[in-house]
Amino acid sequence: SIAEKENMASIAVREKEVTRDLDHCDIPYYVSEFLERELGNDYDSLGKLDSLIEKLSENKKQLEEQVLTVSSEVPKRIQNALKKAEDSKKSLSQLLEEETVLSESINSHLLKAQPWMEDLDVVIGQVEELERHLAYLKWICRIEELSDSIQQYLMTNNVPEAASTLACMAELDIKLQESSCSHLLAFVRSTVKFWHKILKDKLTSDFEEVLVQLRWPFVGPPQSQAFGLAAPANAPDVYNNLEMLFCQLLKLQTSDELLTKPKQLPEKYPLPPSPPVVLPIQIMLNPLQKRFKYHFTGNKQTNVLNKPEWYLTQVLMWIGNHSKFLDDKIQPILEKAGSSVNAGLEFSRALVMLILEKLAADIPCLLYDDTLFCHLVDEVLLFERELYSIHGYLSSFPSCMHILSEESCFQRWLTVEKKFALQKMDSMLSSEAAWISQYEDITDVDEMKVPDCAETFMTLLLVITDRYKNLPTASRKLQFLGLQKELVDDFRIRLTQVMKEETRASLGFRYCAILNAVNYIATVLADWADNVFFLQLQQAELEVHAESDTVSQLQLGQLASMESSVFDDMINLLERLKHDMLTRQVDHVFREVKDAAKLYKKERWLSLPSQAEQAVMSLSSTACPMLQTLRDRLLQLEQQLCHSLFKTFWQMLAEKVDLYIYQEIIMANHFNEGGAAQLQFDMSRNLFPLFSHYCKRPENYFKHIKEACIILNLNIGSALLLKDVLQSASENEPSKPSQPSATAALNELGLYKLAQRDVEILLNLRASWPNTGK
Repeated sequence: SIAEKENMASIAVREKEVTRDLDHCDIPYYVSEFLERELGNDYDSLGKLDSLIEKLSENKKQLEEQVLTVSSEVPKRIQNALKKAEDSKKSLSQLLEEETVLSESINSHLLKAQPWMEDLDVVIGQVEELERHLAYLKWICRIEELSDSIQQYLMTNNVPEAASTLACMAELDIKLQESSCSHLLAFVRSTVKFWHKILKDKLTSDFEEVLVQLRWPFVGPPQSQAFGLAAPANAPDVYNNLEMLFCQLLKLQTSDELLTKPKQLPEKYPLPPSPPVVLPIQIMLNPLQKRFKYHFTGNKQTNVLNKPEWYLTQVLMWIGNHSKFLDDKIQPILEKAGSSVNAGLEFSRALVMLILEKLAADIPCLLYDDTLFCHLVDEVLLFERELYSIHGYLSSFPSCMHILSEESCFQRWLTVEKKFALQKMDSMLSSEAAWISQYEDITDVDEMKVPDCAETFMTLLLVITDRYKNLPTASRKLQFLGLQKELVDDFRIRLTQVMKEETRASLGFRYCAILNAVNYIATVLADWADNVFFLQLQQAELEVHAESDTVSQLQLGQLASMESSVFDDMINLLERLKHDMLTRQVDHVFREVKDAAKLYKKERWLSLPSQAEQAVMSLSSTACPMLQTLRDRLLQLEQQLCHSLFKTFWQMLAEKVDLYIYQEIIMANHFNEGGAAQLQFDMSRNLFPLFSHYCKRPENYFKHIKEACIILNLNIGSALLLKDVLQSASENEPSKPSQPSATAALNELGLYKLAQRDVEILLNLRASWPNTGK
């Protein structure tokens, strides 16, 4: 038909599509593509050709016009650009010529101006020198003006203004410290020194008169102090004078610090930096310092090396006697003057410095006398405790611990501490009451059943901690911590030695006491590891190890994450010793149980009468020795071991007894119905109840026995069904399609511990099976 012919023609046209030439501008390809896009295969659209031709003609015309326009404009633009380039070249040449002329002019001018510049430099130098001289003279005039002002104020008896002016002069002195004008500095300093001495002497004299009127210092107890006024009527005037003079002396503080070099201890003592004591309190301290030096230096009877408590107690008394007056009368003056100083602490700090000077002088004389040195350390620690706890002394201030931290003194302290600790350990272990608990008659207190030697030893360690915890540096504290670890290890070794002597009597009183001691020490050390003080030491130890690379990255990570503690090594050794001792006790009792169970093993389980044949079930006579041995040993060790140790003991023993009866008695015999019932009665009504005092469900600690009894006492039907299920499971084992059913069957009977193979063996131990004809 005609339609078919047209279709075939269109197909032929498509097969003859124009291909594109990629290397050239292929116009036929673009034309073909355009026609295909505009007309397609629809021959009815050929009517559009007229409008399409018109549109293309119009586009062609526009493109021709654009080409003509561009071709005419491009030459004009090029010409303009070339013209601009020529103009720029001419301008550049002109600028270069002008630059050459200007450069020559400048050089000529510089040559002419050179003599003027040299003359001007000389003049400028002279001007600068005159300015320096003028500034120098101004400083001198300023100092002289201030000096004249102070003189005039003193002539009119205006001491407060004179003191204020001197403070200004002292500030100028401080500002001039960086100057290289040595003569000016010397002039300022000498002027300050001159007026400071005059004002200080005058104010000190007046201030001391007021203190005398107040009967200062107060050497009696606070309740006997009259606050020293001979006539109470003039008390307000005296206190007004006290305040006025105190404030005036405070104004001399800056100049006093410039002129007075504070007394310092040698550099070997690591004292923290501290400002000088404020001047008025220094004056108030003068009579006490004189008393201290009179009584505790030289050949006085009160100055003896074996009585450090005399001067330590005296200083504490002075601090206590004056605290109320300082808080009530002096502190308000300081606050009114805008000072941040605490009167009581400032007073205490100055008196403590006397103690430090005294210790620095005395310690070298008694360093190698153990008794005197130990006594001194004890008294110093008591002094520090009262100073901090009662009088609120600050840890940032210099203290006696800084003196004891000096290298030679500190090493001697460590040596003496270790020596006396070892002596104490010798005496506590050789004491008759070493292994007896002090609280054995008090049940609530004696829960840990701690022997006296262990409690005394941990008290010794606690005392050592209290003695060194206020040391100023972490490195010193870590050295004491190392001493404590040495002592713990030494005590552990001593306990091990005593334990070895008692090995033959591993159930004896002393052996149990040693075990309680080991457990107590490990428990206390674990508690200490969570204490804030020891956590801080752990952090310090971490920093030391990180710097020295003495431990592995794993250990550093454990320390940093707090997974371990500073006592972990000691605790691990003690836990190992505890486990070994417990194991030895369990083995000893287990041997006794096995010996007592010999007759029970030989019981005729295959020929015992059935439960129906007996009126009342009773315990097997052959089981009595075994159960009696268990009962006696459990009661004995419950009395001798602490609760946590005994719990571990009976659980370990129960595990061994469970396996023994299961393997040596149950698996080694065959059982008829009566034998199986008798075994279950012996276990569930006699063995398990022995442990019911220590837990609610003791049978859970004898799972082998409990599950074996379940299997041996199954009724015939259930036993046969279980046997078939297990046999089917075994036959299908390669593909294991029925394995879940076997496990489910065992679980349904309450069997979770025993494996399928063990259950099959136990089923075969049953003697009475019906004849099924198989």
